[in-house]
Amino acid sequence: MSLYHVQKLLFGLNNDAALRDRWATDRAALLADAALEASERAALESGDVAALYAMGVHPLLLAPFAGRCGLAWPDYLATLAAVEQTSGIPDPR
Repeated sequence: MSLYHVQKLLFGLNNDAALRDRWATDRAALLADAALEASERAALESGDVAALYAMGVHPLLLAPFAGRCGLAWPDYLATLAAVEQTSGIPDPR
């Protein structure tokens, strides 16, 4: 798993307008250029916040991405809580 590369990509999307533009216009090429495993690429492509969190993506990097994917804040928190309950990830609160 390349958690570092997933988080690096999310950091870039959170902080770089040009990268966000590329995400919007040429997502497949952007993901192909990243050093990602197929499961990571699929989770990013589909906006699967639960899968990304279960992979270990930090919630502070994941929150803006979730918002861009259309997930409202209460739903984002509920998604994290559900993953924590099913996967044994400790509740950070």
